[in-house]
Amino acid sequence: MELSAQWKVKTTLPNRYGLPRTECNVCYVMVTFSCELLPIGGVWMSQKNSVRAEDEFSRYMRVFPQADGWLGRSEEERDGLAYRHTLCEILQQPDTWLKTASQVLACANRLGALLDGCEQVVLTGSGSSEYAGECVRVPLQKALRMPVQTIGSGALLTNGTALLPETTALMVSFARSGDSPESVAALQVAQRLNANVRHLIITCNKQGRLSTSFRKGDDLEAIVLDPRTNDRSLVMTSSFTNMALAALGLSYLKAPQQFVRHAEQLSETGTNILRTAFERFPEFLQERFERAFYLASPSLFGAARESALKMTEMTAGRVITVCETYLGLRHGPMSAVHPDSLVACFLSADPLVRAYELDVVRELNQKQLGMKKLFIGSDIPSDIARPGDLTIDVAGFDDDDFTSILYVVAGQVLALLRCLQEGLRPDAPSKDGVISRVVGEFRIYGMEETAAVL
Repeated sequence: MELSAQWKVKTTLPNRYGLPRTECNVCYVMVTFSCELLPIGGVWMSQKNSVRAEDEFSRYMRVFPQADGWLGRSEEERDGLAYRHTLCEILQQPDTWLKTASQVLACANRLGALLDGCEQVVLTGSGSSEYAGECVRVPLQKALRMPVQTIGSGALLTNGTALLPETTALMVSFARSGDSPESVAALQVAQRLNANVRHLIITCNKQGRLSTSFRKGDDLEAIVLDPRTNDRSLVMTSSFTNMALAALGLSYLKAPQQFVRHAEQLSETGTNILRTAFERFPEFLQERFERAFYLASPSLFGAARESALKMTEMTAGRVITVCETYLGLRHGPMSAVHPDSLVACFLSADPLVRAYELDVVRELNQKQLGMKKLFIGSDIPSDIARPGDLTIDVAGFDDDDFTSILYVVAGQVLALLRCLQEGLRPDAPSKDGVISRVVGEFRIYGMEETAAVL
């Protein structure tokens, strides 16, 4: 181990750590291999296994004292309950968002060239990766002023001929590991069916097949996110929100400083949401619910789908989840809102959309449906919450473009605590191995020329 030379670093630390914004000289202790230093929880550390000034959980306890009931346990207890990775991956998100924003800006020129001349954008992935695309579909379409659609990777395999656009398009492929069977095959199908489709890969794994199987060039670029986002837990948390944020960067290629400001606001608000969730959810969960309904309008529907999936995965299906739009709930699904049901209401910032949402909430209240409600949004009217309901305020954003990421964070914490309540292991909640971190191999049909099985 050697001491490096003193570096002069100009840095801005987020205000949430209670530190002044200042320019300073920092001396780093480094091991002899090369590594990139990142600010985590207000402490500089290496992406690789370099010297760490503080224990991981101690750092998070300082930033998130509301979570000390889980962070403060002994290593044996944390490993016994198997929540180490999931908890840390949820808490690291506000810091990783800052790194992701800087990565997107670093390749803004290449991304701009990739988009130039495109008439459509297709967002694809499987499971959570598909929902990451759904989270950004509406804001991208609004900003890019071209049609944007989300097509699941599985749908591309089965119906790619009918679904892929025939015009020049950009296809954005999301994948945490890049090793699931659909990840590579869907991109190969798109290349085979339409040579005019350009490709952007957003992944968290540099060694994944999606990262290594395709040659980068004029019609294909890849953004490999911070290795920390390649979640070790079975469930996707920081990988999800960082991939969504990276895709949102496509809206700000000509306004990079605005994107940075939004990322900083996202980080600050996300930290506050995590603090609120860990402080208030334990009491909120004392009365157990067996069903969870996640309601959202189109701009936030991807967040609702991902939050519902997190609850399903982390409770091994013991909590039955339903994801629906507010107006869609009135066409049948409302009949399933029983006395054992939680209703999570993701509220839009758009006044017109909010008016419809609140009418449905008031109808639920008038009919006395459900056990309790969780409201997430800004400027939530006090008259819609009944005794036992919980409201979480999301301040700082005038529209829904970035708030879907914040709503997902609240959904992650809710699912984590409900998982522990069930006596399951958050890092590997599927006791019988029904699901796994990377989807198992299966035969890919109609691609005999590429060996058919990936």
